[in-house]
Amino acid sequence: MAEHPLAAQVRLFIDDLVPVLSGLASTVAGIRADQVVADVTTEAFNVAAAFIDADGNHTDDELIAILLAFASRIDSITAYGGPEGIRKSGVLDDRRSWLDQPSLLFDTLVRVDGKDATSHAWAYYEGALAIAHTVTLLDGYPSRDELQAIDTFRSMLLKHMEAAGVRNPRSGQPVRTTLPASAASQSNAPVQPARPLEDLLAELDGLIGLAGVKAEVKLVANLIQVQNLRKKRGLPTVEGSRHLVFTGNPGTGKTTVARLLAEIYRTLGVVDKGQLVETDRSGLVAGFVGQTATLVQKVFAEALGGVLLIDEAYALARGGENDFGREAIDTLVKLIEDHRDDVVVVAAGYPDEMATFINANPGLSSRFPKTIKFPDYSTDELVAIFQGMGKSATYVLTADGEARLREFFEAQPRDKGFGNGRLARNLFEAAVARQASRIVAVKDPTNDDLCSLTADDIGPAAPVTHA
Repeated sequence: MAEHPLAAQVRLFIDDLVPVLSGLASTVAGIRADQVVADVTTEAFNVAAAFIDADGNHTDDELIAILLAFASRIDSITAYGGPEGIRKSGVLDDRRSWLDQPSLLFDTLVRVDGKDATSHAWAYYEGALAIAHTVTLLDGYPSRDELQAIDTFRSMLLKHMEAAGVRNPRSGQPVRTTLPASAASQSNAPVQPARPLEDLLAELDGLIGLAGVKAEVKLVANLIQVQNLRKKRGLPTVEGSRHLVFTGNPGTGKTTVARLLAEIYRTLGVVDKGQLVETDRSGLVAGFVGQTATLVQKVFAEALGGVLLIDEAYALARGGENDFGREAIDTLVKLIEDHRDDVVVVAAGYPDEMATFINANPGLSSRFPKTIKFPDYSTDELVAIFQGMGKSATYVLTADGEARLREFFEAQPRDKGFGNGRLARNLFEAAVARQASRIVAVKDPTNDDLCSLTADDIGPAAPVTHA
């Protein structure tokens, strides 16, 4: 009889960690050699139980999996008899809270790694996440609560390792939950080999603001991981469309997130290359009959193996019935269907207008089932973006400079013309230019003079608003 998938992952977790802890028993306080197997088995049970409880729905399939995985390892499990006995016992109730903080066993491994420059905690991390993913596939299609629980657990483990300076054995570098701006990929060309998912999610987390966007992207990544595991096990999968709609005003990070999403899709095997190809109506629509379809095919071919980002996609549907934009949409729908496994399309634009695009062709709504909303940046976030640009170029805002900057952002109307991150960049570049004009008049300026941006550098007290 084939081993149950959860039982297999539990066995691997135990087989990997028991030798590690046994080897540490003689030198690390709190580890007893005669209790190692029991402690690791309990840890595996706690991980599985927490994810079964993640959505509060303890199904028969999940409870049978627990019985098959632990009945021969934990004597008390057999006493429950079956799924109904486990439910009545309440042994899995409120287990999800276990995911919120590091366990004693994991903390012990992290402290050892931080002291000895080892990577034992990473073995725990990979084994525990494998159990988590296996649990979430037991019910066929993972719930949103289960996918969010995976992200909560993963983030907690990574942050704990990062705080102790534990290295990632895949890269040899310290574990990071956020990457510095200099580490962000600056090119559309895919990196060889594919970057680890942890690094990509760390870069995503390093973006200012966008909490809801980050959560949605992580849910997408977690769902793909679970579906990949189901395929590997020969289990049926619910194949949903990978194409997305990004809605939001200009400068809200849509292109940056699309570029990261392309790499995430590549790492998870959704696409082969992971490049991002950006286009808009001007790149897809020609002025003469018969040329539009050729243009669309050319751009689509460049995006094969990666992600095609269509900015202001609603512009394709603005013309009348005879407008060539309609031809572009019809061609896109056909190409998306013909290359469903070769490319992911992201359609981006203003929230209200994107409904016009989706309704322009009957085939679009089913192919773009998910929308991710990009909110405008708050004043605090815009100041942080400005300061991040300054830090990269060794510029520092003075107190009066920051006050003037906040005054400027607060006065800007948050309508369609609001530039968000682009506004912050334009203002930064203008401030640097003003500062240069001010500094050239200073005899023998100090390093502080050269690196400081004052209120006068930011601009006039009365903000210049867009039309």
